[in-house]
Amino acid sequence: MKSLKNRLLVAVTLLALLVNYSLPFGQVSLAAESDESDFDLTIMHVNDSHAHVEMFPMLGTAVEQIRAEKPNSLLLHAGDVFSGTLFFTVHEGLADVDFMNKIGFDAMVFGNHEFDKDSETLGKFVDAAEFPLLGTNVDFSGDSILGSYVESNVGQPGEGGKIYPAIVKEVDGESIGIIGLTTEETPSVSSPSDDIVFLDTIEKAKETINLLEDMGINKIIALTHLGYNADVELANAVDGIDVIVGGHSHTVLSEGALVEKDEPTIIVQTGDNLNNLGTLDVSFDENGVVTDYSAALLDLETVDADEELSSLVEFYETDIEALQSEVVGETSVVLDGEREDVRTKETNLGNLITDAMVWNMQQVNPKVTIALQNGGGIRASIDEGEITLGEVLTVMPFGNMVVYMELTGDEIWQTLEHSVSAYPETSGGFLHVSGLKFTFDPEKSAGERIVSIDVLNADGDYEPIDKEGTYYVATNSFTAKGGDGYDVLAKATEEGRMVNVDLPDYEGFTAYLDHLGGTVSPTVEGRIVALSSDEQPADDTDEPADQADDQTDDQTDDQTDDQTDDQADDQTSADESSSDEEGKTLPNTATTNGNMLLIGLSLIFVSFGVFLYYRKQKKLI
Repeated sequence: MKSLKNRLLVAVTLLALLVNYSLPFGQVSLAAESDESDFDLTIMHVNDSHAHVEMFPMLGTAVEQIRAEKPNSLLLHAGDVFSGTLFFTVHEGLADVDFMNKIGFDAMVFGNHEFDKDSETLGKFVDAAEFPLLGTNVDFSGDSILGSYVESNVGQPGEGGKIYPAIVKEVDGESIGIIGLTTEETPSVSSPSDDIVFLDTIEKAKETINLLEDMGINKIIALTHLGYNADVELANAVDGIDVIVGGHSHTVLSEGALVEKDEPTIIVQTGDNLNNLGTLDVSFDENGVVTDYSAALLDLETVDADEELSSLVEFYETDIEALQSEVVGETSVVLDGEREDVRTKETNLGNLITDAMVWNMQQVNPKVTIALQNGGGIRASIDEGEITLGEVLTVMPFGNMVVYMELTGDEIWQTLEHSVSAYPETSGGFLHVSGLKFTFDPEKSAGERIVSIDVLNADGDYEPIDKEGTYYVATNSFTAKGGDGYDVLAKATEEGRMVNVDLPDYEGFTAYLDHLGGTVSPTVEGRIVALSSDEQPADDTDEPADQADDQTDDQTDDQTDDQTDDQADDQTSADESSSDEEGKTLPNTATTNGNMLLIGLSLIFVSFGVFLYYRKQKKLI
């Protein structure tokens, strides 16, 4: 009997060790484990390309390579092809659709910016498309132009140049249902016809998924232009969606996100401007339930350009070069954009740019009264005389968007403190302003230099800023996302207090010149005042004059050369950290290693306790 007990003890101990070392670590926790009978699908996807036609040659190469390796694949676009560069200004989406046809997209959902122009413009795009478009929650029936492209039945797989409530794609004998949802906010952030109705996304998603399931479809993709937060809400509210390929919020989801439920949903999104191609490898069991996935982003800047598509880019650039010579305004004074000036002090060009920001955002939200523009985003001066579009693009070459933010007076104060923290060193983060004026003391320590801030009120008078008050502030997307070290603004963006209407800065500037309707002659008005040593405020403290040198070397270095010619790369990095207006921390998609280890160790300790007990009993006998 004792021998049997000892053998039992050894067996329990070995079992504990085996269980401990066989537990999964860091594996995705899904409804079922994958096996050889699973169906594997690769989804390639992009979103918010915004007329960055110059990136299609790299996209074409990447797609061709992936298709060769993974034939069970789809290529999807989550909306916002329109607006953003001169390619759209000149070609109105027809250049983009030409590339999309040649690369071979399988489907696209409408983004809000597809409605920036009239129905005739969008109709030409739809007509030229050799792939189906999805409008699950968009009712085009009242629009005489776009309504003619609508098919009421599910497309199987769907014809090019047609609009469907859903389509079904056959991949290696498996049926994949795809629906397309467009943000209901489109009428307030774009210019659709009054005859187009945007319906409730949740209700239409449920209705259409039920239709697909009745057809026997159990693998469903939602191609959405809603924004990341809305995608999470959709995944939680609607059953039956296996994958959400999203857009609108320009969120960078490097590894995707998992919404865990009985039948889990994966969310992917690539950022914007064709910087990345998203790839999602996903496995389904026989019931259409996701069992495994792997999501990644491919940086298209690292991919060789397709020669044929590169030649096509050159073809479409011909008309753009002519457009750059177009006169968009006139100035009776030199507009000062010299590097040393815009990075250390107020200039008339900085004033003109920020005034343009306020005016543009007031067309969207009349509460916007303040604007901030980083000096590193002003790259050249404009000579007296005619102003051409080419000159404007030289001044603002980065393709930033004009956005507006909801900030407290205290956050504005902190932001301006950061603006002058490197002074008198040149800093790309030095801010030009509209709607306020401020005074700072360079002799004080960085972070304690602002002496006063006065904001323009509704009566046209300046009054001291209310640190507890709320203000609506226009700026550019680079700064809003934390570029040049503006952590306060990045935090506001992450909290959803930034609104991006996807207005390119150069477009906003030229629209303001047109609004002014004549020759501009901006001046330096005293919006930014640096106190000299003999202009100390009456309530000045006894801090030594050389205290301004207390900044660390790292602070000075960080501020000196912000927003260099590589600002586009910095901006992509800012996108990844701030995830645009709505990006949040990804849901936990893995088992907790600590818990697994604890279970294994517990089994070992229990076994060891049993061993000691029997040893003790043996001695007593």
